[in-house]
Amino acid sequence: FFKEVAEVEEEHEKRYLALLKNLEGGKVFKKDKVVRWKCRNCGYVHEGAEAPEKCPACGFPQSYYELMAENY
Repeated sequence: FFKEVAEVEEEHEKRYLALLKNLEGGKVFKKDKVVRWKCRNCGYVHEGAEAPEKCPACGFPQSYYELMAENY
C-alpha cells in the first residue's frame, strides 16, 4: 500500500514542479507553438499560441482557459 502511495506522490511532485516552472516562466496561458485552448465555462475552442484575454463567446477571463485534452 505505502509503495503505491509513494508512486502517486512522485507523480504529483512531477506535475506540480512542471506547473511551478510554467508559472514562473509566464507560460501557463502562453505556449511556444499553436495549441487548442478550451474555455471551461462555455466550451469555446481557440487555436493559438496564447489563450485569449477574454472568451469571445461568454466573456469569461483567460483564467477559465485550459489546454484542450484530446485523448479519447
